[in-house]
Amino acid sequence: MKPGTRALGIAESFDRNASESTLAGAVVRADGILDGAIFGRCAIGGLDGTEAVIDCWERLERPDVRHLFLGAIAPAWYNLLDLEAIASAVDRPVIAVTFEESDGLEDGIRDAFSGSERARRLERYRALPPRHPLDLDGETVYFRAVGLERERAERLVASFTSQGGRPEPIRVARVLARAGDGFVRSLE
Repeated sequence: MKPGTRALGIAESFDRNASESTLAGAVVRADGILDGAIFGRCAIGGLDGTEAVIDCWERLERPDVRHLFLGAIAPAWYNLLDLEAIASAVDRPVIAVTFEESDGLEDGIRDAFSGSERARRLERYRALPPRHPLDLDGETVYFRAVGLERERAERLVASFTSQGGRPEPIRVARVLARAGDGFVRSLE
């Protein structure tokens, strides 16, 4: 991959006592250089995360960004993302990367929600593409990809991971999200 190839990583930080989660986006080049940032918000326990991610992309106004990495599929306490809708809106491949082995979110969704809120989340969760493990320097990450085949997604995740098991766009976005969330809480 060319060193100047850019990806946007989006991650979140939230306090369960707050009503909104802070999203941060980091544009990172394949050679690890930070090249831009954006912030957004979504409701904790809501279903507006997909729109919040798309809004960050649109406000960023960076047609040179080739890929979108997401650091979660269910940020802000089950605010499930619609990866197909995001990929369609941004017209770029989308890769959601998570970092822990899991039996899935269905039991948690069933425990936390009822009625139509449960049904909407389960429908969105079941529509997600399959989750694949990937070994990166002895650490296993798990990814779901839309807009590119599995092997290409594996190479892309690996090429944006300089050390450890966290792709740089997501790692940097997470640092920014925590800082942004801390700043928002200091204003309250």
